[in-house]
Amino acid sequence: MAVLLGSYTIPLLGFSLFIAILTYYTYKLLSDYLHKWFELKPIPEPSGTQIFIGNALQFKHNAGDFFKQIVAFTVEFSKAPLFKLWVGPVPFVVLYHAETVEAVVNNPVHMEKAFAYDFIHPWLGTGLLTSTGTKWRQRRKMLTPTFHFSILTEFMDVINEQAKVLVEKLEEQAGKGTFNCFNHVTLCALDIICETAMGKKIYAQSNSDSEYVKSVYKMSDIVSRRQRTPWFWPDILYKYIGEGREHDKNLKVLHSFTYNVIKERAENIESDSEVTEDGTKKRRAFLDMLLKTTDEKGNGMSHQDIQEEVDTFMFEGHDTTAASMNWCLHLLGAHPEAHRKVQEELQEVFGTSDRPVNTEDLSKLKYLGCVIKEALRLFPSVPFFGRRSGEDFHLNGFKVPKGTNLLIISYALHRDPRYFPEPEEFRPERFLPENSVGRPAYAYIPFSAGLRNCIGQRFAQMEEKVVLAYILRNFNVEASQTRKELRPVADIILRPEKGVWIKLEKRGPQIINE
Repeated sequence: MAVLLGSYTIPLLGFSLFIAILTYYTYKLLSDYLHKWFELKPIPEPSGTQIFIGNALQFKHNAGDFFKQIVAFTVEFSKAPLFKLWVGPVPFVVLYHAETVEAVVNNPVHMEKAFAYDFIHPWLGTGLLTSTGTKWRQRRKMLTPTFHFSILTEFMDVINEQAKVLVEKLEEQAGKGTFNCFNHVTLCALDIICETAMGKKIYAQSNSDSEYVKSVYKMSDIVSRRQRTPWFWPDILYKYIGEGREHDKNLKVLHSFTYNVIKERAENIESDSEVTEDGTKKRRAFLDMLLKTTDEKGNGMSHQDIQEEVDTFMFEGHDTTAASMNWCLHLLGAHPEAHRKVQEELQEVFGTSDRPVNTEDLSKLKYLGCVIKEALRLFPSVPFFGRRSGEDFHLNGFKVPKGTNLLIISYALHRDPRYFPEPEEFRPERFLPENSVGRPAYAYIPFSAGLRNCIGQRFAQMEEKVVLAYILRNFNVEASQTRKELRPVADIILRPEKGVWIKLEKRGPQIINE
């Protein structure tokens, strides 16, 4: 009997050790969870919140209904400075007032992104959007010069060219009744970001069936669904009973595309001359600058580093601007007076000429700039974003423990009647200089704010002005949907559930020369 017992000694010790480790981690997780549950107890929460489950079973499955539900919570708690939601065992403190938002985004202690961003890591790695700490600071410092205005102006030719292609595509729809313009505008934005970020023409406007184009949209939807379903957070469950295989299939397409472009560009960059055979200067792309970027110690970025940033540019640089331009078209099509003012301004700047838009024109298009800002107020491309508290701190008398996820709802923030009277009304004049006096800087943050504000916001605004100028120089726009029919959906980016349906009427002398 002693001999038999001895032969099992090692397996029994191993099993006992496993049970001990499992017990320790279970105790630690449970202890941490209960600690946060009781510390956050004073913060208001929706009725029906359950311990361990939180609000997860209350959330709507449909993305449009889910977003509407979150917005309804901000209305329910509009008189409170904040409230909390539990997504399973993970707490989110929700912020939607300028005072509480400023206390978070302007404090370098709270720079780390929220837990929900972890699900974007497989796609974007830890690039500028998702990295934190020393890596983020070094990367931001290295990349900031590539977004200098003098460099951005080099991309004007690309934006003008692709805007012309868009107008040619829209001409096929003019005078033929209602159509969905959302995809047309989005493919234009994708063509622009591919050529400016990677120096690669993908002709998305001519080939909307490309595998890469489809995978970009699928990944956004897949990531968004996983973020709001905590039972699919564990990788093993997601892989075998969730959308893990579909996720990995699309990820492979996206990474293969950018990897091959980077490899090809890197091989050619040393041998490339600065001018073409006909003597004109070669166009630079962000990728070219990344391949030559070094830090103060002379260390260059690895191909993995560059891929993280290129994938980030591709994700952040087309969907956001495309959504904003589409919302603008709906709003102008639904508000004839604002539509008329934009076209009068365009007439003053361009007359009847068919010339491209230049950088001097951009500063003259002040009312169009107000339209874009007001559209981003009503429909911010990124309707919410998250941080993680880096230390215990207090917000309006409520204690928020270290490590808590902080969810900033810019969609609700932009509707604060203290700073935007009759907030649901479309009024571009709100953003004229004389009407912006006294408005807190953190009451309007379509490109985030503070240290982690969007590095590409000038590029986005430049692109939107150029593309919208082309459309409105060529067409009169009439909206075919009411505001209610748009039904915003927040699949990471805020989109209308069934697109933007408009009618176009050709106007004036033709801008596009054959």
